[in-house]
Amino acid sequence: MVLLFLIFRAKVIYMERLYNSIIREHFSNNRQMAFISGPRQVGKTTLSKSIDTNYRYLDWDDTQDRISIIQGQQYVVDRIGQLANQLIIFDELHKYPDWKNFVKGLFDKYQELGWKIIVTGSSRLDTYRKGGDSLTGRYFHFQMHPLSVAELLHTNFSEKLIRKQKKLQDDDWNTLLSFGGFPEPFLKANRRFHRQWSRTRQKQLVQEDIRGLGGGYDIPRIEVLSELIHLNATTLLNYSSYARNLRASVESVQRWIILLEQLSYCFLLRPWTKNISRSIAKEPKIFLVDWSQIDNAGKRNENFVASSLLKAVQGWNDLGLGNFSLHFIRTKEKREVDFVVTDNNQPWFLVEVKSSEKSLNPNLEYFQKMIGAKHAFQVTMNLPYQDLDCFSIRHPVVVPAMTLLSQLL
Repeated sequence: MVLLFLIFRAKVIYMERLYNSIIREHFSNNRQMAFISGPRQVGKTTLSKSIDTNYRYLDWDDTQDRISIIQGQQYVVDRIGQLANQLIIFDELHKYPDWKNFVKGLFDKYQELGWKIIVTGSSRLDTYRKGGDSLTGRYFHFQMHPLSVAELLHTNFSEKLIRKQKKLQDDDWNTLLSFGGFPEPFLKANRRFHRQWSRTRQKQLVQEDIRGLGGGYDIPRIEVLSELIHLNATTLLNYSSYARNLRASVESVQRWIILLEQLSYCFLLRPWTKNISRSIAKEPKIFLVDWSQIDNAGKRNENFVASSLLKAVQGWNDLGLGNFSLHFIRTKEKREVDFVVTDNNQPWFLVEVKSSEKSLNPNLEYFQKMIGAKHAFQVTMNLPYQDLDCFSIRHPVVVPAMTLLSQLL
């Protein structure tokens, strides 16, 4: 099984994650708070509690902790004490309407104590960028993703963009594809548990997370929308078609999809249009965060690679290693490549996903020449691992998915 540090803690399996070393490295070098966002059940709370044994934990969903937070910073400090260098964790704090002012005041007043402050929550933590009081200079944001090939092989922080290639065990590869990258179903690798876990998580997302936001959301329609997204994952997003199916306005569908993105149910990729003649300019593609929910093997493979690339791109950005983004390419003549990763708004590498095809897709060479990408990979899922540095090759090439993905994040 996975060559990671596993222990049993109160009957819960604890897995040392890449993010443990990232957050520890952050606090060893920086004074800023760490905001950790990501999907439900991805392991944010477990991660936070593992950073330091000297921690104090307050959960907004706990009645007593919620009362303490509402009472204000001084009330919380009186409760947790003023010991220097302790780790303070605020879980799901974004549910508190005044959470930004709360953490800003706490940080400004008590930073001389050397506290390591972690704020965790769903992807709605991105609301700190909008309006109100500025937290500029007081936090670094880290987006936590499900497990990936690279994370199963490398759990130490590195400033290198590209890792040395390494083979993942075949059992772990198959488990990751079948059961997804959320730690508990991955570690159990049991189909009955996976179905129960998936159904419960979906129910919590729709009936608890969305309802808890208030705002009078049309939950029955959003639930149907989530199923439509599930059925159409990896395809172009047609808002008008979804609106007709739901008997809702296009504006409502757009707002609901943004909500589902913020709650890490799905994510959108925009088309790359720079230097692409007759490219499509508007319609994004939509993907699920949990690729294991997709029955069709080809779509699941594409979604799996999309998730792996997104994790790398967002992780590199969060670590300050550059300014990266992920897109796809498609023209009005339907010539396309599944993904393009850009570096500082310049194409870096192309990726075309195939389940078993070994003959090179001519679109890779066509678009590589057109946009000047350094690399063009046809990532083939069923090819066995090769000890190959994919990023040493400049011409279009067929590579095993396991090899390329082992070099990312």
